[in-house]
Amino acid sequence: MRKHINSIKSRHMNKKFSLSILLTSMLLLTSCAGKFAPTSDYFTVTPQVLVEQGGKVPATIDGTFPAKAFPKKGIVTITPVLKYDGGEALGTPVTLQGEKITGNNKVISYATGGSVSISSVFDYIPAMSKSELYLRFSTTIGKKTINIPEIKVADGVIATESLADATTATPTLSEDKFQRIIKEAHEASIMFLIQQAALRKSELKSDAVAGLSKQFAATSADANKEIAGIEVSSYASPDGSLSLNENLASNREKATVDYLNKELKKAKAKGSIDAKFTAEDWDGFKELVSSSNIQDKDLILRVLSMYSDPEKREQEIKNLSAVYENLADEILPKLRRSKMLLTIDIIGKTDEQIKDLAANDPSKLNVEELLYSATLANTAAEKASIYKKATELFPNDYRAYNNLAGIALNANNLSQAKSYLEKAYSLSKTADVASNLALYSMATGAPTSTVDSYLGAAAGAAGVNEALGIQYIKKGQYAKAVEAFGNSKSNNAALAQLLNKDYSKAKATLDAVATPNAQTSYLKAIIGARTNNKDLVVSGLKSAISADKSYAKKATKDLEFAKYITDASVAGLLN
Repeated sequence: MRKHINSIKSRHMNKKFSLSILLTSMLLLTSCAGKFAPTSDYFTVTPQVLVEQGGKVPATIDGTFPAKAFPKKGIVTITPVLKYDGGEALGTPVTLQGEKITGNNKVISYATGGSVSISSVFDYIPAMSKSELYLRFSTTIGKKTINIPEIKVADGVIATESLADATTATPTLSEDKFQRIIKEAHEASIMFLIQQAALRKSELKSDAVAGLSKQFAATSADANKEIAGIEVSSYASPDGSLSLNENLASNREKATVDYLNKELKKAKAKGSIDAKFTAEDWDGFKELVSSSNIQDKDLILRVLSMYSDPEKREQEIKNLSAVYENLADEILPKLRRSKMLLTIDIIGKTDEQIKDLAANDPSKLNVEELLYSATLANTAAEKASIYKKATELFPNDYRAYNNLAGIALNANNLSQAKSYLEKAYSLSKTADVASNLALYSMATGAPTSTVDSYLGAAAGAAGVNEALGIQYIKKGQYAKAVEAFGNSKSNNAALAQLLNKDYSKAKATLDAVATPNAQTSYLKAIIGARTNNKDLVVSGLKSAISADKSYAKKATKDLEFAKYITDASVAGLLN
């Protein structure tokens, strides 16, 4: 019996001993694990609230491990993780090791502790507008894998940059070449014999001179034409005395003006004549010599440059006896003339006539008149209707397609914009089409290289600076964006100024927007939040939500308003 009792006692003692060993082992493991228990106090994040810039979300996490916190035989991999509704994005991991580990990772001393800096860049997606940054640990101490809970270190993401909107930019319209008054010029010259001012019948019957008389009659008979002016310039050649040449040139001018007045009267036309004469036509002489094949012409031109006195010039040129005979035959006769320039104004249709034809009989308008008529329309729908008619009547002209694409972009009808732009670009790869292709590419999230390629091809287009400004915002280059927008008064321009932290200028720009909308007010609220102006926050959000109720939900998630979200006056607007 005693033997049986002793056996039971022995088994009981063995069980107690085994349990003691187990507890001791667990305590040892717990003790080992307890030596590495990082908290959020170990880490700071820059920026404290993550911000989107250039489509990226950069974060720098600086960590400090106090003395006796990092295990001597520990290997720890820290991975930044940006968590958002429906997913997560992993940052760049960093591996650390204790002082008794052999490896190439950064060593953290057990006795003194140490520091680490982790830089990560996440590709921004809209879901990250409400997100949190965590640190995830993979920890091994000795041969044991230790489970360390994830640590939240920051909130994110302020995504104000993403408010840049290519569909609200002013598209680059292809301009018409319509001119209400088109000037038409007709020239003719009457040639004179040496030292004479009489008009010869042979000259008056020349095609050019007789043509002027016909233009007088045609203009007088056409209600859409009128003579804008007649210029007469009479000359004498630079041979003979100056006084003789002055009389000759003056008499040639008078004879020519008398002839033109008779022709005007005969045609029952009205036109004023502006007449002048030049005694010696040295400029004409120099021009004719320069373009001639006369021997020693360089020598003649040198004489002209050396002497300014007319008589000295003439004498020196006559001294060049070898070439003067050629001058007398080939050059001087061409300078004894009266030049006549008739300018006629062709007066086009009035705005009212063009508007009426565009609405009722567009086939009676040429392409320039039809495109111009769209500028007289009041609504986008009316303009689109005219441009569509232009594509039917003039299918090979790219401009109507490009302008339709611009209207579709502003209506956020991207599929239609694409169709029109492809057609326009197939007809003409011009800068104005490339500018709109850049806007379309930004609106559809095309790669940066694609947008930049179109912007390069759009150099010189009227609206390219606004497109450039939006692209700079999307690249996170805010100062360049501000410069590109210039004095533009638009939401996008104000956004660039806001992101560049010029809040007073951004507010002034928003106040000057011609047709403010919900986003205009929302941007004002953000300026209020950044400048601690609660009244501007409240008034901006109130106006934005009144214009578009979706802004209430947007503001609830927007970290720009984090410190105002629990304020009663703001919360009342968002609920």
